[in-house]
Amino acid sequence: MTYNIAKLADFNSALATELKNHCYIIVGLCQQVHREMGPFLNEYMYQEALDISLEENGIEKVKEYYFSVIYHGRQIRHKHYADFLINNDILIECKAVERLGTEHRQQLWNYMRLTNICIGILFNFAPVHDQCERYYLDKETGNMYMF
Repeated sequence: MTYNIAKLADFNSALATELKNHCYIIVGLCQQVHREMGPFLNEYMYQEALDISLEENGIEKVKEYYFSVIYHGRQIRHKHYADFLINNDILIECKAVERLGTEHRQQLWNYMRLTNICIGILFNFAPVHDQCERYYLDKETGNMYMF
């Protein structure tokens, strides 16, 4: 499945602002991990550091959030994991790559669609300047928006 991504602020600026505020602390903790750990480390090191920061800040989270996929009424046995589920409504995918690509975005978007979770954060820790992308899945229309 492919998505045509639009800026949420162009359609609903109030919702875009609300979602940015909702994710503010989470994105800030990701940025803090990047500042303190530095660039060019292994993805798993950043995940562990983020797990510690989330815990220290009392944020409800599930690390390596497992979800199952149903196909033709049957569960696919392969286990799927998103890096984090935050407060039961935000998925985070952590990356440590030179630059985010379509395959990284598509992975997060598919996870959002398959879990029915509307908010997703894609955070790349590896570059000197971190990369953060936030997405909103409109469940009614199936449209994906960047905010």
